[in-house]
Amino acid sequence: MQTAFFIDGYNVFYGLLAGTPYKWLDLPSLLSAIIHEQNPHSQVAEIHYFTSPVQPALATRGQQSKQAQDTYIRALKAYGVEVHWGRHRLDHRKAPRFVSREVPASRQDQVDIWNLEEKETDVRIAIAMYRIAAKPCREDTPEGRTQQIVLVSGDTDLAPALEAIREDFPHLRIGIIVPHRKGGERTPPGSLRNNANWMRRYISNEELEAHQFPARVPTHKKPADKPDYW
Repeated sequence: MQTAFFIDGYNVFYGLLAGTPYKWLDLPSLLSAIIHEQNPHSQVAEIHYFTSPVQPALATRGQQSKQAQDTYIRALKAYGVEVHWGRHRLDHRKAPRFVSREVPASRQDQVDIWNLEEKETDVRIAIAMYRIAAKPCREDTPEGRTQQIVLVSGDTDLAPALEAIREDFPHLRIGIIVPHRKGGERTPPGSLRNNANWMRRYISNEELEAHQFPARVPTHKKPADKPDYW
């Protein structure tokens, strides 16, 4: 079963990896293990990773955070992952002041904030999934066509795209891997679950530890070395 993966990098980082020692994650290896567990006949055909550039001025470690992201992207590419870039938008907004959880938000008490928002990623993922689903068979054999797509995200904004794919291409299997750590998983979004043939609700720390890139990943140019603070 030829399988194409679509990974929401922002969702994976903040839902699964932030605050852990497992950021140097070998996604191709991890995803291959998960789908083989789901169906032993599944094979990785292609992996698409969607993210936006780190903004050093707003990152915890500044330029070092940007360099770490760039290094990780080079490691992913060395393992055959196709990377798609979105962008961030930073603008001025007003938001209700937080007093305490006991005090409700009020439009009458607002403060000025900088709002950082990732843009274009959801649309890029949706378009990419639909294009793969609609792509003509590469060969005249079942092995030549994509038979399954797997979304690695818990973002419900992608539910309409999955619904359209399920309706227009009923022969395709759809899987969801929600990037939450075991023990911290939440109730899976119904809008995603209802448009998938199967859903994996969590990934364990043992799996993350077992699927790490080597400390040095050879590339066509300079090797990608695991960032020291990762």
